Amino acid sequence: MSAFSVATPDQLPILSRGKHRRPRKGACFMEFASFLAGEKWSDHPACTHPLLASLARQVNDVVSDEYRPRLASLVPSVIGLNDDDPRLDAIIARRAAATALPVAAAWRQRVLAVALLASEQVLAELDGRPRDDVSALSRHALEQVPHAEAWARSFTVDLPPTPRGFRRQAGPTAVRCAVEGIAQGCTAQPDRLLHQLLGRTIEDCQEWMHGKPAHQPDPARWADACQLTGTRSVD
Repeated sequence: MSAFSVATPDQLPILSRGKHRRPRKGACFMEFASFLAGEKWSDHPACTHPLLASLARQVNDVVSDEYRPRLASLVPSVIGLNDDDPRLDAIIARRAAATALPVAAAWRQRVLAVALLASEQVLAELDGRPRDDVSALSRHALEQVPHAEAWARSFTVDLPPTPRGFRRQAGPTAVRCAVEGIAQGCTAQPDRLLHQLLGRTIEDCQEWMHGKPAHQPDPARWADACQLTGTRSVD
């Protein structure tokens, strides 16, 4: 089951921007995930990979108030998607950079192209492949911005990333730049593209974790959360 096909009830919770001390004050994407997972109320729950959770928080905060409720159906899919393998950081950053690269402003494209190549280099190193072995996803994105690709290749030739350094700096930078690049970029429907980015990233993580099925929310727990945050009907 994909991230876009999680079975949810007929009501969606009202999600809102930012961090909230308690549900009565509102809930962001990851706070709602913490509640469904049975964890302590937090926007940094242990049930989700830190970089995936960061992507979810940022997408939650930049989409419009009108669109945000549509993200709620993805919340159950991030529960249980966590692993300490550094490949997961690179997989998440790769999807973010590849999605934003064609629509971001020119000055951001260089940063994103560097991040995209770095993510591929980390994955190649960990898998024992040649450093210049690039996935079809990355090739397609880079082909659309040849000038940014050329600059990024010249920049990264003498600066090969390490998995630890990528996790600490390059991965979070890639995700932040990608979300901002889409929100402020050259696209008619940034909310839809951000939603797609989050969903496809969740699917990437599920696939890497050997097809881990999406978490199916307990109806009673879902109803309790909706009662706390308020609800809207599913369109």
